[in-house]
Amino acid sequence: MKATTHSLRRRLIALALAAATGAAFAATPDANKPDVVASHVDATVNPGDDFFDFANGAWLKSHPIPAEESAWGIGQVVQDDLYAKLRKISEAAAAQPHAAVGSDEQKVGDFWSTGMDEALANRLGVNPLKDELARIDATKDLNSVLDEAFALQPLGVDAFFDFAVAQDEKASDVMAVHLAQGGLGLPDRDYYFNNEQGVAKARTAYVEHLHRMFKLLGADDAAAKTSADQVMAFETALAKVSRPLADLRDPLKNYNKMAPDQLRTKYTPAIAWPARLQAWKLNSPTVIVGQPEFFGGLQALLAKTPLPILRDYLRVHLADAYASYLSADFDNEHFDFYGRTLSGQAQQKPRWKRVLRAENEALGMILGRIYVKDYFSDRSKQRYNAMVEAVRTAYSERIDKLDWMSAATKAKAQAKLAAVTRKVGYPDKWKDYSALSIGRESYAQNMMNAQRWAFNDMVSKFGKPVDRAEWEMTPQTYNAYYNPSNNEIVLPAAQFLIPGYDDNEIDDAVVYGYVAASTIGHEITHGFDDQGRQFDAKGNLADWWTKQDATKFQQRAGVMVKQFNAFEPLPGLHINGEASLGENIADFGGLMIGLDAFKKTEQYQKGEKVAGYTPLQRFFLGYALGWLSQEREERLREALLSDVHAPAKWRVNGPLSNIPDFYDAFGVKPGQPMWRPENQRVKIW
Repeated sequence: MKATTHSLRRRLIALALAAATGAAFAATPDANKPDVVASHVDATVNPGDDFFDFANGAWLKSHPIPAEESAWGIGQVVQDDLYAKLRKISEAAAAQPHAAVGSDEQKVGDFWSTGMDEALANRLGVNPLKDELARIDATKDLNSVLDEAFALQPLGVDAFFDFAVAQDEKASDVMAVHLAQGGLGLPDRDYYFNNEQGVAKARTAYVEHLHRMFKLLGADDAAAKTSADQVMAFETALAKVSRPLADLRDPLKNYNKMAPDQLRTKYTPAIAWPARLQAWKLNSPTVIVGQPEFFGGLQALLAKTPLPILRDYLRVHLADAYASYLSADFDNEHFDFYGRTLSGQAQQKPRWKRVLRAENEALGMILGRIYVKDYFSDRSKQRYNAMVEAVRTAYSERIDKLDWMSAATKAKAQAKLAAVTRKVGYPDKWKDYSALSIGRESYAQNMMNAQRWAFNDMVSKFGKPVDRAEWEMTPQTYNAYYNPSNNEIVLPAAQFLIPGYDDNEIDDAVVYGYVAASTIGHEITHGFDDQGRQFDAKGNLADWWTKQDATKFQQRAGVMVKQFNAFEPLPGLHINGEASLGENIADFGGLMIGLDAFKKTEQYQKGEKVAGYTPLQRFFLGYALGWLSQEREERLREALLSDVHAPAKWRVNGPLSNIPDFYDAFGVKPGQPMWRPENQRVKIW
């Protein structure tokens, strides 16, 4: 996946000859615009010293991070462009005086109008949460606390643990119940223990945030402080029994199928799982438990924690989940910690952008249907469908040439590659939102309705055939993903955008770096990274490698782990090479096969310079363009501890330092920071 997505829901050959070899696409650059990549180059930096700064430095120097942002780069500029288009759609819907109740226009219009009504939110205060808060206050024993914890799950509040209905990793045609560790207020379990100065400061700030939240919920200062300290102690104990980020990446170790009653008797006697699941109409004979020892630890905590602390934990998690949709005091307090302290934002984004972010979450596919009709052409879809096949063919040829993989494993790798499904632009079938009710009662109520609808939609899939046509991202999302259970790559329309340029203005060299390498090749390679390689062509968790080939792969992957562990973006905080291994393999593999595909294009074969750069140089500059970004120290710290993606600079410099074609393109010499001796380079795909 190109950017961060961290929920349990997420964890969980050739067409025509012209397409397979890279269909010709004639770009017609606008002479009145600066060149799409040359204009970003900082010529004061030697590309062999720091290619990221060379390729992107001029743009980054002239575009400081705005006060409302924690990072600034191509992703945020694309998002601003998308926001402007979605705002037009939303305002047009809100302006319709007689939209039929239940229509897309009514839902979009009412959501937008209510979200933008800050005065209404301020009048209501915490009132939209009063029913849930009253139920929490009424809990009288552990069982009633658990009643409320399970009632909060459909509202998107992962109290105590995380839950999903998703494909069974070992039987991809079956929808299964998944349970996993969760329930923390900080971004990751290591935030509770790492002693780096910035992390320790964030930990202290989190307790202060909890203190202020309890005061907003009505407690006096002394009681609020006590509650904050006690909730922090509870979460720290919960974090202690949680697995570290890197350990969550082993699909076999995080797949533990058992009967619900077995989970109860062996790990959590306090939770009657069969009855709890049946209340959600999930009469499942088995559950897939990600981290059984976590649930054993949760049981011990529930048994010894006083009832008032459990109530406080539920209260503050509910309030934080909906603070952004409540009155300004809750909204500002939530931002002060999660935006300002954790991410380094100096100020909130304007309200209209925050409402659009929520609207995308609540009504994403409704907006997407309108968006692609207005902004994504058939010509663009054809271009990127053809590019997928060009990349697939290049990967197939590269597999054939591998000197470390046996013929038996190659044959199965080829079968899996041929079976990869591509989804480009937007779904063929749009999601049905008819059961979702959106009104003008309150912003928070609309978000609760949307969360409950999404939960019910997810649970309704249990016992039904897997819908392999479904998308997990909206077309207006600047991101992409590989789903191992479906063996598919999903490429939303917005992922192909380069701000300020129409698709037909960008030459193949740049597009093959920006899209074929960093997105298409990246996502296909996820099917063969340290996690994805454990799934077969049908999307089942199954070992299709010879023992010798698996060992060779792990040895080669170990070289990449060592490289990234050595990078130290902040003093005392290194990149986690184990946790980021899958993304780093995908970056490297995407570059290699994207480059192979580009070498078959007419532009590469002609070799003519554009804006002073050869086609090969423009390919690498196009790749760097995809990671054009800078971030605040707070955001960088959070990512280093909780994200499986390396920071942007190292997603460029890291993989490129292993590629001989890059050395040739920019004259990189021994002794320069970007140079690695051949025996220290990664050689996987």
